[in-house]
Amino acid sequence: MSTPVDDPLARERSHLSASRSALRAMREGVEALDISDVTANWVNAEALAHQIEERIKALADLSGTPLFFGRLDYLHAPGAEGAEGAEGERFYIGRRHVHDHDGDPMVIDWRAPVSQPFYRASKKDPMDIALRRRFGYTGGDLTAYEDEHLSDPGEAARTSKLLQQEIERPRVGPMRDIVATIQPEQDEIVRSGLSGTVCVQGGPGTGKTAVGLHRVAYLLYAHRERLARTGTLVIGPNRSFLHYIEQVLPALGELAVQQATVDDLVAHVEIKGADDATAAVVKGDARLAQVLRRALYAHVTMPTEPVVVVRGSRRWRVPAYELEDIVRELLDRDIRYGAAREALPQRIAHAVLVQMERSGEAPDDRVQDAVARNSAVKAAVKAVWPAVDPAKLVLRLLSDAEFLAVHADGILDGDEQKAILWTKPARSVKSAKWSPADAVLIDEATDLIQRTHSLGHVVLDEAQDLSPMQYRAVGRRCTTGSATVLGDLAQGTTPWATRSWQEALEHLGKQDALVEELTAGFRVPTDVITYASRLLPHIAPGLTPVVSIRENPGHFEVRPVTGTADVVDACRVSLRHEGSTGLIAADARVPELAEALTEAGIPYLGPGEETTRDTRLTLVPASLAKGLEYDYVVLDDPRAVVDGEPDERTGLRRLYVALTRAVSGLTVTHTAPLPDQLA
Repeated sequence: MSTPVDDPLARERSHLSASRSALRAMREGVEALDISDVTANWVNAEALAHQIEERIKALADLSGTPLFFGRLDYLHAPGAEGAEGAEGERFYIGRRHVHDHDGDPMVIDWRAPVSQPFYRASKKDPMDIALRRRFGYTGGDLTAYEDEHLSDPGEAARTSKLLQQEIERPRVGPMRDIVATIQPEQDEIVRSGLSGTVCVQGGPGTGKTAVGLHRVAYLLYAHRERLARTGTLVIGPNRSFLHYIEQVLPALGELAVQQATVDDLVAHVEIKGADDATAAVVKGDARLAQVLRRALYAHVTMPTEPVVVVRGSRRWRVPAYELEDIVRELLDRDIRYGAAREALPQRIAHAVLVQMERSGEAPDDRVQDAVARNSAVKAAVKAVWPAVDPAKLVLRLLSDAEFLAVHADGILDGDEQKAILWTKPARSVKSAKWSPADAVLIDEATDLIQRTHSLGHVVLDEAQDLSPMQYRAVGRRCTTGSATVLGDLAQGTTPWATRSWQEALEHLGKQDALVEELTAGFRVPTDVITYASRLLPHIAPGLTPVVSIRENPGHFEVRPVTGTADVVDACRVSLRHEGSTGLIAADARVPELAEALTEAGIPYLGPGEETTRDTRLTLVPASLAKGLEYDYVVLDDPRAVVDGEPDERTGLRRLYVALTRAVSGLTVTHTAPLPDQLA
């Protein structure tokens, strides 16, 4: 059936249908590949089969996910602007590339250079675009379109209603990609180069997490071969957060990105204990790296005896002073403890070979290796440069007051040393009640002994909550690569929270990183962010408040209540709206609210569990709310959220996080008076 020439919407639907058919054909073509005669052995066959399997997954046509969301009509062929007779081309912009059986593109990947004007072009700078068309979808069906004639001086610039609708669209389930709504300032960060590290300071709703994830997707597109060798990693604050974001990259066709928490990275020992705030702050201080280094290299002792190597009838003697020169030279080179220990027997063997050559022999590399394995050389190395287990080193520092005092002298004062010493020393590494901060110390010691593997690119989200030692642990994973650091200083809720990005970047080892600030709010409604921003002068006075670009002010209400039943009623009201609802409360209040919801017959989930059409309410402890978003939020008793933290400043920051999780509406319920800072 032919498409009516005067029905643009029907033509676009027809192109969507043809594009989906082409994508199916692309996938079927990969599925039909026969690799039986093209691999040399079973190892190659397994590797190629895995690559094909990943390619098939990447070509999946996800239900409910539009294959393309925009169209660009160029005035001239790209690269031929101003050329005589160069006709413009039309490109459909989508989440991945789709071509027909002749190889002609039907959908262009949003990351391709030709797609960039979709995000950057404006009336002031049309970038050779005659028309930008946005598409609206309902349940996966193309139902609307909206045109901007960027090169028409007679058409006034206006806000895109479809763009606003997509930003405000209710959500159920995990975080979605934002490829259809990326703004120019976000796109600039997304497309920044692989070689440089970027730090993004962004208030609530500015899209910093999405920007970081889309930057990974862009870098994998632009530098796929290099990053396939070196690897990419996304680091989040907790498992709930990682579960929330885990579908974004697969939706963009990227399946090979690892995800982890900092605790996952440093999991050398089993965590059985926890530190109080004072001990955690000291253990997280970057000065501990110097203490560990001192303690480690204190194991190196200068030789006092010569090494005598017997080979056949000859005895070769390396005097103590020459051995000392070798040891000092290795120390001066400042290479890792383990690498130097491995080099020491070869250096001693080389000294023996020099003597052999002077006596007229002609030893080769095999002789040097044999001398390096000689029992006398091994004994000397063991005495001078002994092997050290990193966990045992940390165990001794935390258990032995005298050992700690010697190596922390001039670095930690007496109170700080006392704060980190265990009151009851552990007998062994296995029996020790290690804390998360201890695991980071062990990771530091491990790297002092043997270099940590570096990845090509690391994304670090909610970075403001990391200690200096945790920054060092992350920095070790990208020493030869780059990073995208994401966070908001106003949302720092740990006792060691970052005070400035420059300080954090120094600990990360990325002092030259570019710091960008996002201040345009896309997710949080105007009335909500305005209310939450009352806290900024008290928690982060130097930060620029977020300004919402949302035309819809959203629903906002502060409601005094008499008890838990009224909070449950507020949840019922929120659930009448389409989308998800989060009930956020001080951690101590969660059990009581859980019981009340159960008695009221309202099903609910915990953070990280995926909402469904039937269960759209999530009960969220305030300590786990960071990074999560819900269409509607009921915030229970702000005073309890503040009082649940060890100090008021941290409590107000926790409250700021909780107040800014809503995308469409916020209801604040309270029995106790509100904090004065919200007045």
